[in-house]
Amino acid sequence: MGRSSEIRVAVIGAGSWGTTVAALASVNTPTVLWARREALADQINNAHVNADYLPSFTLPRDLRATASIEEAVADADVVVMAVPSHGFRAVAREVGVFLRPWVPVVSLSKGIERETLMRMTEVAADEMPGRPVGVMTGPNLAKEILAGQPAASVVAIPDATIAAELQRILTQPSLRVYTNPDVVGCEVAGTVKNVIAIAAGMAEGMGFGDNTRATLITRGLAEMSRLGVAMGGDTLTFAGLAGMGDLIATCSSKQSRNNSVGLALGEGKTIEEILGAMTMVAEGVKSSPSVLDLARRYGVDMPITEQVVAVCHEGRTAREALAALMSRTSKSELG
Repeated sequence: MGRSSEIRVAVIGAGSWGTTVAALASVNTPTVLWARREALADQINNAHVNADYLPSFTLPRDLRATASIEEAVADADVVVMAVPSHGFRAVAREVGVFLRPWVPVVSLSKGIERETLMRMTEVAADEMPGRPVGVMTGPNLAKEILAGQPAASVVAIPDATIAAELQRILTQPSLRVYTNPDVVGCEVAGTVKNVIAIAAGMAEGMGFGDNTRATLITRGLAEMSRLGVAMGGDTLTFAGLAGMGDLIATCSSKQSRNNSVGLALGEGKTIEEILGAMTMVAEGVKSSPSVLDLARRYGVDMPITEQVVAVCHEGRTAREALAALMSRTSKSELG
């Protein structure tokens, strides 16, 4: 595929996934990556590496980095937001100052804003009105994607023409990008799967095996689907890459921060000591109370999410949480 001189991409946030998406796009089209720290931007430009997040990978020489949001987005034709949910609004507000009208905004963040219970595309629309907003999601562990292992992702945005162009920009020989108009479903799935991954990690940390993980993935999918459909998502989305695909990857991988948090909780560590030792954000810890609040708003039963909130925020142990789940009243699987 030849490089395009027409579409200029700005990726905002130089964590592991933001850097990976910027690296993918830079192969196909001119791409700028915004890093909060000048030193990191210089490192990416001069050494072609992001030592903090992806130390063993050489980044494409065509990828350019900057610590100036204005420089990154003033001429951008597409903006990709790769900042964590808790800092998303402040950065989106700053981007909105310099972003031209009608430029599409794609969120990579898998979380819910705590104060408002808004999805990240809703926050983006709030702070950058008049721009089409969408989300990129799926079973995409950054290091595997950057290593060129075969994978697939989904871009959800209502406008089919924009979706097709994003698909073209992000596709690689080793990465298939699908489109989906269901922004709500894809975004809910991406958020809830982090919460379920904490539960799966807890079970593994307690020494349980594949049956337990499969049970948590399946019942977690039921929770995710119930909430997503109640919020206006499409049932089919949850059987796809954004739903089942991402859920399996995140619940099964040692590369998943959320799964790793759960694993440590299952082994008996406290949430404070686990988070204190982490350099990256585990979105599921922050998002779980918001997901539970949304479940209550929409009248949806989410028992696994309830227990993750109890362990991460209310001092319950992983063993107590499992006992609470196993003692629930029996019911129909299809109910």
